[in-house]
Amino acid sequence: MAKSLTSRIVKWVVVLALLGGAGCGGWWYWQSRENGTPKYQTATVSRGDLTQTVTATGQINPVVNVQVGCQISGMIQRLLADFNSIVKAGQVVAQLDPATYQAAVRQAEGDLANARASLELAQINAKRNQELRDKDLISQADLDTSLAALHQTEASVKLKEAAMERAKVDLARCTIFSPVDGIVISRNVDVGQTVAASLNAPTLFVIANDLTKMQIDANVAEADIGNVEVGQDANFTVDAFPFRTFHGKVTQIRNSPIMVQNVVSYDTVIAVANRDMKLRPGMTANVSVIVAQREGALKIPNSALRFRPASATADVATKSGATTANAGSGTRSGSGGKGGAGRARGERSPVRTVYVLPAGATDGDPKPVRIKTGISDGVLTEVTEGLKEGETVVTGQTVGTKSPTTTSSPFGGGMRRF
Repeated sequence: MAKSLTSRIVKWVVVLALLGGAGCGGWWYWQSRENGTPKYQTATVSRGDLTQTVTATGQINPVVNVQVGCQISGMIQRLLADFNSIVKAGQVVAQLDPATYQAAVRQAEGDLANARASLELAQINAKRNQELRDKDLISQADLDTSLAALHQTEASVKLKEAAMERAKVDLARCTIFSPVDGIVISRNVDVGQTVAASLNAPTLFVIANDLTKMQIDANVAEADIGNVEVGQDANFTVDAFPFRTFHGKVTQIRNSPIMVQNVVSYDTVIAVANRDMKLRPGMTANVSVIVAQREGALKIPNSALRFRPASATADVATKSGATTANAGSGTRSGSGGKGGAGRARGERSPVRTVYVLPAGATDGDPKPVRIKTGISDGVLTEVTEGLKEGETVVTGQTVGTKSPTTTSSPFGGGMRRF
């Protein structure tokens, strides 16, 4: 009885082991067969609008930004304008303490009066000596001396008149006027503060002429500046209104380069309308300049331009090895070493190669197709020749690659196959 039970148990163990081995063998066979058949990620050639842009960042500034300074030194006595004050051209915005300059004017007036009195005396002496000389009562030398004294006093009067005019001008400069109509966006002084105009005129106010018209000074990289032209439209956003898109137009591309840490960019001026006064000076704008647009363009994903099947990669590697071997044996390949066909060196060819599959298929043998490309928005690229709408292009390979592929095991957990 015990022997019969033991034999049955042994038989069942053997049967289960055979079934388990057969199952594992079938699973491994199915996995190896599946991994041996390449499967591809595909995309359909479609039509749609395509926009190529150049991105940059810049600062929003008023079109006319006037710095109101002071040409003389003194203490601020009064301030007649503050932040956000609306001012008119010729309006008084500040007043310096004029006491020192009023005293200088009075001193200049006294010096001028003294010079004029000396001139009157010199004129009388010259006239008297001329009469005496006519009667031959004095020598010619005495007459010449009196005439020279007259001319000296005349010159002294002119100097004193100029000094008085200068003193009056300095007194007039104690009153600071607004040179333009606009709004005060910056006030840099307070009442009682002393300003010193020794070498540079200190800035008292910054006045924006018209905040309804703004401009963006965008720094466009040298690699993109060739695509930007005056008159192109631009869209931009600011952090204060992240869900609103503003619009502008390129009005100027300045030739002066801006170099920061060996990175060269160019100031591109974009005119912006600010009728609702939402944009404020100093805001940072994220700009997209529209350099090209296509309506109903035939387009494919950029990943299709980068995809190469394993067979094509192997062929390229074989050809590369053969070329290297030929070069090592002294054989020269190419067209006489002139750098290839008539395209200028460094230019990117619009002719590219993509791989296509029959519509709806995800496996098989992809066929290479030569196409011509147009503009790109960084995700999709325009196709001008070589493909038709509805065709299927390969964008990636999912099964059958040489890269590690993760598969699941029937016994639980994960098993990585190479």
